[in-house]
Amino acid sequence: MAISIDGATGSEAGLRRLLTGLPGVDQVGAEARAATLGSRSVKADSKKALIDLAISCIDLTTLEGADTPGKVRGLCAKARVPDPDDPSCPRPAAICIYGDLVPVAVDALRGTGIHVAAVATAFPSGRASLPVKLADVEDAVAAGADEIDMVIDRGAFLAGRYGAVLDEVQQVKAACGDAHLKVILETGELATLDNVRRASWLAMVGGADFIKTSTGKTNPAATLPVALVMLEAARDFFAATGTRVGFKPAGGIRTAKDAVKHLVLVHETVGDDWLDPSLYRIGASTLLNDLLLQRRKMQTGRYSGRDYVTVS
Repeated sequence: MAISIDGATGSEAGLRRLLTGLPGVDQVGAEARAATLGSRSVKADSKKALIDLAISCIDLTTLEGADTPGKVRGLCAKARVPDPDDPSCPRPAAICIYGDLVPVAVDALRGTGIHVAAVATAFPSGRASLPVKLADVEDAVAAGADEIDMVIDRGAFLAGRYGAVLDEVQQVKAACGDAHLKVILETGELATLDNVRRASWLAMVGGADFIKTSTGKTNPAATLPVALVMLEAARDFFAATGTRVGFKPAGGIRTAKDAVKHLVLVHETVGDDWLDPSLYRIGASTLLNDLLLQRRKMQTGRYSGRDYVTVS
């Protein structure tokens, strides 16, 4: 698909032409293709590799109002050593937390290579003034966050104020400095797959390092059709610009079976270049436990009890 963004961001009219000129999404076709890919069987030897890959791509997440420094330290300990009985078990890519707890995670993960991601910009609603959102980002980066997960202003997007959303993404990107930026679309509030495609492009044009489905606070979240449309947008953006943008599904991915479905979708849509934590993440809080249980079953031939994994 030939798409040019030259001059498209210089005015509201140009940006609108770009976004409304994107091909429409065949919702029935997208749902059918996602269902087909999600039903593919995976051989046992491939499944082991996919489980390890999924673990290495997890952003291990806690985003509750009752989060404490102790809970974050516990989560970081789990990330450092996911399986105490198996040192070959990969570590998650990152811990994802609220910004005020970043110093706790930075201290607990020092020297591990595990990233610290902070949600920002008035997460999860995105309802705050731009100066407040930028201060939120700058505070998290100053505390040591490697990655920022921002939420777009869905109200502005749905009202057709594309320029305002683009400007916000660009300013947040600048405030990130060297930290990577993941832009959360909150797809469950965007109403249509056409809007998901447009919002994906808007975020990528604005400088997103990753586009992310959801905050995990609304339903539906990371559905396979939504993931398919966002991956197709990343593929087409790469074809148009030569820039690879990562993808992060988040919300509702709780089992190894769910994770494998999403990994198959990535393989078939954008290819193996994206099957790496530098371009693919899974936002999850309980997924790691099921992956560890499935991994142990493949090693021993039997399921371990639920007390084999820590509560998270």
